[in-house]
Amino acid sequence: MSEMITADLVDLDLAATTKEAAARSLAERMVALGRVTDLEGFLGDVAAREAQMPTGLDGGIGIPHCRSAHVTEPTLAFGRSAAGVDFGAPDGPADLIFLIAAPAGADDAHLTILSSLARRLMDETFTSALRTTADADAAASLIRGEAPATDAGPAAESDSPGEPEPAAGPAEAVAPAAPADAAPAADEAPPARDDDAPFRIVAVTSCPTGIAHTYMAAESLQKAAEAAGVHIDVETQGSAGFTRLDPETVRAADGVIFAHDVPVRDKARFAGKPTVDVGVKAGISRAAALVDEVRGKAERGEVSTAGPATPADSAGDPGDGYGTRLRKWLMSGVSYMVPFVAAGGLLIALGFAIGGYEISDAKSVAEHFVWTDHTSWAALLFQVGGLAFSFLVPVLAGYIAYGMADRPGLVPGFVGGAIALTINAGFLGGLIAGLLAGATVMAIQRVPIPAPLRGIMPVVVIPLVSSAVVGFLMFLVVGKPIAELQKALTDWLSGLSGANAVILGVILGLMMCFDLGGPLNKVAYAFAVGGLANPNEGSLKVMAAVMAAGMVPPLAMALATVVRKRLFTRTERENGKAAWVLGASFITEGAIPFAAADPLRVIPAAMAGGAVSGGLSMAFDCTLRAPHGGIFVVPLIGNPFLYLVAIVAGTLVSTATVVLLKGLRKAQPEQAPAQAEEETKVLAAA
Repeated sequence: MSEMITADLVDLDLAATTKEAAARSLAERMVALGRVTDLEGFLGDVAAREAQMPTGLDGGIGIPHCRSAHVTEPTLAFGRSAAGVDFGAPDGPADLIFLIAAPAGADDAHLTILSSLARRLMDETFTSALRTTADADAAASLIRGEAPATDAGPAAESDSPGEPEPAAGPAEAVAPAAPADAAPAADEAPPARDDDAPFRIVAVTSCPTGIAHTYMAAESLQKAAEAAGVHIDVETQGSAGFTRLDPETVRAADGVIFAHDVPVRDKARFAGKPTVDVGVKAGISRAAALVDEVRGKAERGEVSTAGPATPADSAGDPGDGYGTRLRKWLMSGVSYMVPFVAAGGLLIALGFAIGGYEISDAKSVAEHFVWTDHTSWAALLFQVGGLAFSFLVPVLAGYIAYGMADRPGLVPGFVGGAIALTINAGFLGGLIAGLLAGATVMAIQRVPIPAPLRGIMPVVVIPLVSSAVVGFLMFLVVGKPIAELQKALTDWLSGLSGANAVILGVILGLMMCFDLGGPLNKVAYAFAVGGLANPNEGSLKVMAAVMAAGMVPPLAMALATVVRKRLFTRTERENGKAAWVLGASFITEGAIPFAAADPLRVIPAAMAGGAVSGGLSMAFDCTLRAPHGGIFVVPLIGNPFLYLVAIVAGTLVSTATVVLLKGLRKAQPEQAPAQAEEETKVLAAA
């Protein structure tokens, strides 16, 4: 393998002012060396990765990266910007920019480059040398790790991007892999601590991509522990897998640090120890404070009572605003609710499709079931689906509380959700019940508890007290007003007609297509599904409008790749083939690859078509009893022909809009040879 970075891949006077321009400038150097075969296709893959999570790091560093079919070999390009380029880092623009390209499927090479580079970026001597060197050859040599240690710091001697590195990081060299069942029991006493021995910490770091932040946090914690005279072993749970800390190492530890934005795997191994639990960025920026904090907890005898990791463990840094945390709590509940929606709703839909609408009045299949009668089978599907659907509100409430307070929030959350159903507070009641349950548990957890009682807190005391408090609040304080509001909303939906219904359909269509499966999309979808718990004509219209709008973006992108191939990269045209099926199945996320590569054109086009479909569905008085299914539940749609007209109209509007917007884009002066050749053939054929 040739060198991953050479002087030709270094730009010490990068003139770009945006991350897109910076990526393009560095990628053009890769194209010139034959490392990238399709510039636009590769940049689309870079943009798609950037859309998942910003690649800016504290300290003025940006590391845009991707795996791409347009890359021939692992390659690293470096640019230094005097003005700075915004890659989404909290502390501002980046002046050191590393564009990392790996061939599709080259996971190990990709992760090795990223993780080793991320560790070295924690060395101020290394970054300072990159900021001061005046020679491209010297910069490339420095990044390869060939420069003397006095130039780049100790990390340069061992952390070259071209050298193999264990996926789990150097701290795990003393921690051989061990099976999950080798972990010590939670109630097993740790060994007696020698007062003369150094304080021992075990840590786990992880981030959504399992690459840069994971390893930077590990490096930062190791340096902070070394400075404090503390022994630390770090388990980096990265995308390339992880090597489990030796159970004896965990058992001997005096404290635990979790620096993570995704759930910690096998978290129960660390139960019963003083624990600091923060986002991964805190592990990078506040490592010394975390070491001090866990030592303080150990001295005070505080131990963790938390159960396994939850989706809320990705809540991020403690500095997140309340609005951000609230959104994550609500999305936690919605994400757990969706499988119940899909399973229950589609079973109900199948029951209606086989047995007709009168199947809702059938006797219980436990009392009456005829094996040869199709209506009995229809009743079975309908009744099983109905039972699954009846869990929607309790599951929503339970997992909102779970997202806020971990496992102790489940019991009061489910109880509050069940009460919401009992008093007819519906979907809104479930939201409020989940928030109340989570807040109640969080308040109880802040009360100082004597050591002998800590063991029974999460199992007995917290569920008992929190359920009683939530029950009181839901039955006697907030439940009735919420139920009245829910009834008013239901009555309003039932009475919608004419212009009001169309306006609501347009708004729902815009929400469904704004973030293509993101939080706003899920809010609109949850609003529609909540109405199906107590269906009426208005709520059935809302469900129809939401599904119609949600089908439009992937269908439109698929159609656009057919009618104007030259406006899309080869990768996008391949994605377009899958988008036909995804759109027809009501999977709005099928348009994400297109939006990630060109959000300023794709998202407005998607919203325009979604608004048209949502408004027309309402105008045509279309109804839908199934919460999912796309074209496969057309028999369950009221006014099915007009419903399909609404979807087709929205798809055509989105297609025309995205083609128009992309056609107005200024043509790029340089195209990858393969793409230019293909476009020439298309034009000749036309």
